[in-house]
Amino acid sequence: MNDALAVLSEWMLPLVVAVILAVGAWRRVPVYETFIEGAQGGFTTSIRLIPHLVAMMVAVSVFRASGAMDGLIHLVDPILTWLHVPAAVAPMGILRPITGQGSLAFMIDIFQKHGPDSHLGLLASTMQASSDTTLYILTVYFGSVGIYRFRYALAVGLLSDFVSVLASVFAVWLVSGMIHV
Repeated sequence: MNDALAVLSEWMLPLVVAVILAVGAWRRVPVYETFIEGAQGGFTTSIRLIPHLVAMMVAVSVFRASGAMDGLIHLVDPILTWLHVPAAVAPMGILRPITGQGSLAFMIDIFQKHGPDSHLGLLASTMQASSDTTLYILTVYFGSVGIYRFRYALAVGLLSDFVSVLASVFAVWLVSGMIHV
């Protein structure tokens, strides 16, 4: 069974490309020209995204370098304690809505200090996988298509990020046997 899955995983991408080419040829679509047209559109979108990406990277760097993140964690520490969220993973909950790379770097740091199979390692990886980069999505994707009024999307996105942190804590406790339901 594992051998069949290994072979299937190796051939999946070439098979998908072959099916796309075959269907395009069958429907008499100029496949190469259509691909080039799509690539040009993607390049144009990439150029429009660059200012938004630069602004987000600068904002994240300033947030971390200024000590604002440490101050924010210190400020919310009583709430984290009440919610049983370990302070060691609190930066993950703060960074994840802002930047995927920053939260990934922090998760790797937790892995190196505590191990990937530790309680903190499991919690960090669950938090990383259960939420998305809300502010990145809003600034890059909404900004690239000209949507600048995203107040409700921001509120819902940040609320879902907060809920994902709490759900991650609960799920890791549940799986590790710290809570019995």
